[in-house]
Order: sequence, then C-alpha cells, then structure tokens
Amino acid sequence: MSNTVQSQVRGTPALVIGSVALLLLLAALDQTIVSTALPTIVTDLGALEKLSWVVTSYILASTVSAPLYGKLGDLYGRRVMVYFSVGLFLAGSVACALAFSMDALIWARAFQGLGGGGLFVLALAVVGDVVPPRERGKVQGVFAAIFSASSVIGPLLGGWFVEYFSWHWIFLINIPLGILAVIGFTIGFEPRGERVQHKIDWLGAALLSVALASLTLFTSLAGQGISWTSVTGLGLVAATLVSTAWFVWAEKHAAEPVLPLHLFRLNVFTMTSLISLITGAAMIGTITFLPVYLQIAMGASPTTSGLLLVPMTIGIITTSTLAGRYMGRTGRYKILPIIGMSLLALGSLLLMQLEVDTSRIAFGAYLLVFGFGMGCIFPVTTTAVQNAVPREHLGTATASGVMFRQIGGSVAVAVFGSLFALRFAAGLPEGVNISATEIGPSALAALSEDIRRIVADAVVHALDPVYLIVMVMVVIGLIFAFKLEEVELANRKVPKGE
Repeated sequence: MSNTVQSQVRGTPALVIGSVALLLLLAALDQTIVSTALPTIVTDLGALEKLSWVVTSYILASTVSAPLYGKLGDLYGRRVMVYFSVGLFLAGSVACALAFSMDALIWARAFQGLGGGGLFVLALAVVGDVVPPRERGKVQGVFAAIFSASSVIGPLLGGWFVEYFSWHWIFLINIPLGILAVIGFTIGFEPRGERVQHKIDWLGAALLSVALASLTLFTSLAGQGISWTSVTGLGLVAATLVSTAWFVWAEKHAAEPVLPLHLFRLNVFTMTSLISLITGAAMIGTITFLPVYLQIAMGASPTTSGLLLVPMTIGIITTSTLAGRYMGRTGRYKILPIIGMSLLALGSLLLMQLEVDTSRIAFGAYLLVFGFGMGCIFPVTTTAVQNAVPREHLGTATASGVMFRQIGGSVAVAVFGSLFALRFAAGLPEGVNISATEIGPSALAALSEDIRRIVADAVVHALDPVYLIVMVMVVIGLIFAFKLEEVELANRKVPKGE
C-alpha cells in the first residue's frame, strides 16, 4: 500500500499543453531521428549486426512501459509520473550520447524508451486533466500533427546533426528542451494534496510487459534476425499467447487491475482501441516503405525523399485541425472516423497505382488524401475514449489507445517487411541477385542503368500487396467506425475537485 498525491491544474492550461506537446515531440522524434545517423554510428562504434537493435530497443521499451504509465498516472497523479518519465528519458539521452560501444548504446536506448513510453501516454492523458471534453479534439489534433511531423522531421534532423556536428548531439539536444518543458509543466500543473491509498497490480504489470515484449520482439526480428518458424520465433509466439492468457486471468482477480477488463464492455473503448490498432498499422506500414520507393524507384536523395513525404503531414494537420473544431462546435465525432477511413481506403487505392514514372505531383496528391484520412481519425480516438470512461480510468484508457497503435505499427512493419522482401525477390529476373535489405542509393548507383530499372520495377511490384492489405484493413476499420457509439462531448470545464 502506498500514499499518493493526486493532481489538478492551478495555472494556465495553454502552458501545460505547450510543455507536454514539447515532451511528446521529443519522444516521437527519438523513434525516427537515429535512422539517418545509423551508418555513422556503426562507423564509430562497429557491430553492424546489432544495428537494428538501436531502433528496436527504444520501440520495445516504450511499448512495454506505455500501459503501465497510464495506470500509475491514474493511481498516483500525472504530475509525479511526468517527472519520473522525463527523468528516465533525459538520463537515457545522456547515456546514449556517452555510449562507448554498440551494446552500451542499445541498453541506453532501452532505458531512454522506458521514459519515452511515459511521455507518449502522459502527454495525451494530461489533456484530459486540463481541457474540457468538447475542446480536447483541437489539442489532440495538434498532437496528431506532432506524431506525423516527427516521422518526416526526425530523419532530416538526424542527418543535419550528423553532417554538421556529430551523432552524439541527436541525444544531447533532448536535455535543454526537456528541462524547458518540465519548467513550464511545473508552473502550470500542481498537486492537489489529497492522499489516497492504492494497491499495485504487480502480477498484471509483469504479465502485460512479457506479452508486449514477446510480441514486439517477434514482429521486429522475425524474417530479419530470426526465422518466422525457428525455435526462437515460435518460442516468442508461445510466450505471447501464454502471458496474454495469464494476464486476462490475473486482471479478473486483481483489486486494481493495470488494464480493467470491464472497460472492454464500453463500446467506445473497444471500438477506438480497434480503430487505433488499424490506423497505427496503416500509417506506420505506409510511411516505412515509401522512402524505399522514392529513393530506389524514383531516384530521390534521402533528404528529398523526406521532403516528398511532407504532403501527408500537411493533410494530417489540415483535417485534424478541422476535426477538432468540429468536435468543439458540435460535441459530436462519429462521422469523423467514417470519413477518415473512407479517405484512407481511397488513399491506399491511389498508392496501389504507383509506378516508376509516377510524377512527384501525383505522388504528393496521393499522400495528401491519405493524410486527410489520418487527420480525421487521430483526434477522435483519444477524445472519444477520454469522454466515455470514468475519470479514474482516464490514464489507463489513454494508454490503451497508444498501446494498440504501437502494436498495430509493429506488427504491420514486420509482416509488410517480409512480404515486401518476398515480392521484391520474385520480381527480379534470373541472374539478378539483390536482397531487399541491400538496396539503397549508394548500392543502386553502382549498378548499370538497365539493372537499376529492373530493381525499380521490382520495388513497385513489391509494394502493390502492401497497400492492398492496408486498404483491406481500413475497410474493416470503416466497419468499426460505423459501430462506434457517439457519446456527446461534455462542454464543461474540468472541476478542481476531480
């Protein structure tokens, strides 16, 4: 049993939102900022075979920790958990910058991810503490834009630091920005002072961590570091299934479960969780393979390929802003994911039309449509579920949405990656032996013009089923959107007694 302090706002909500938005940006950027710096890091630290773990370790740790922060924030107040997660994140950033070997960097990235997972969840949950339900859509729209922009800005910023400074600054820049965000948060968000006793569901937390870790490892490594049907791969699948079943049993008997199963009886919670799973898979799965198309099929440079993804961000910012205003004005939201899923289906269909000679204008238009769809959905899932669940479960429900989105993205990247590799190999004629993991601008430049054209055609051939699956997924998501109940968004301020 522990004494705890609950939280409320006694300051300017705008200051709190700005601070947590900055923290959210740092956590989101650190998922992608290292990508362009990896070759330089390998040159410095060696151990090329461990390269993927620099990314995987962060994603694994942030995915596992996210739902725990949601529950702990509900139990002990968001304020103390923000301090804890920021402390872990910044300490991990320093450790990353000072890493002297690849192993040290991988462990430091995992430590950093433990804090990053909290920043994702707490930033979204704090909105529920400081903003009336009807106004939350506007803020969630801003956060959706941050998520989207980070996927484009991260690689560009990482490349800039490597080119003009060193890869160490990718992590050191987090320190001053993180401290600035904490200062702003501290001024706006203060403890209420009420002490309540709680019992932590340690068994549930441990089992959920094992289940998420096993699933994330399997989807990250299967088909790359390990075989799908190897002993290790099958062992991870078994660990996922057993720990999940045990977790469900434990939650039914826990006094204060880390993920209360009764929340799944709420239509809004279940439907938004499923929609988050699908949109996470659609967005991450789409963004992951578009740079390959741009650099290999269209011949764009890494920097240019990043800039060519900007229309998606513009689309998300535009419709997420409009969606937030619509929810604020009407208190309604059901029509938004219906429109969003329809636009995603259309965007996926357009992306299936990509060819080697597709113009950049047409490519940008396709991405813009896809971004419009994402922007309609992102603000709704968090806002709707925060409005529907009891206030004591606000953090837990928010964390679940993040967890399902992360799981969707992780599984999609693994499955699509394997499918892409198989289709790419099948699209090459006999005598041309190039692995999907070997293609890149530098490798492509060493090939003859005829072979480059063959490789470009193979890339386009390999992408077709990826976007076909995305389209099928979002059509299923459209069914969930129609089934989503609409609970009118309250237009009241957050009471100080809550």
